[in-house]
Amino acid sequence: MQFIPHSAPIDTGWIEVITGCMFSGKTEELIRRLKRVEIAKQNFIIFKPQIDKRYSDANIVTHNHQALPSILIEHSSEIFDLSKNIQVIGIDETQFFDEQIVEVVNKLANQKKRIIISGLDLDYQGKPFGPMPKLISIAEYVTKTLAICVKCGNPAGRTQRIVRSEKKVLIGSSEIYEARCRKCHNPYE
Repeated sequence: MQFIPHSAPIDTGWIEVITGCMFSGKTEELIRRLKRVEIAKQNFIIFKPQIDKRYSDANIVTHNHQALPSILIEHSSEIFDLSKNIQVIGIDETQFFDEQIVEVVNKLANQKKRIIISGLDLDYQGKPFGPMPKLISIAEYVTKTLAICVKCGNPAGRTQRIVRSEKKVLIGSSEIYEARCRKCHNPYE
């Protein structure tokens, strides 16, 4: 049985990580948790990396167009300064931030804040992505979401790049990526 975190820290902070492949509902789950924070009348703020402007500059947006207002930032250090007097901090597409994000969220959690992070755990080659492995290891709560493999219908935990590119980071959606299971994922396709 999975323990679900309280809506507000009781004299402590913590880190929650929502991770998985593309199209698995990570941002949707982040929005769901933050809407509950809003219902509880807690103040919150949402950040996303400057690099990700797929659907909006001013919102985090799911692939099915659910949205919440967010702040675009370039460096993770900006989160610390913009989060004073905030109880709950949401961070989307965390895999695109620098390694300093680990230190930033640790400091914020030590200040008795609830941090909710979403991001890809693996890149298109099936390798650990950016700071996510470290964030998963320091988090109190980790949720791994799965998609559906577009090839066979099995649970999918991998992101398949379907266009040729030498770039490690290539921002896009279904025109560039598909969800695939372990059997159908081929990083060299």
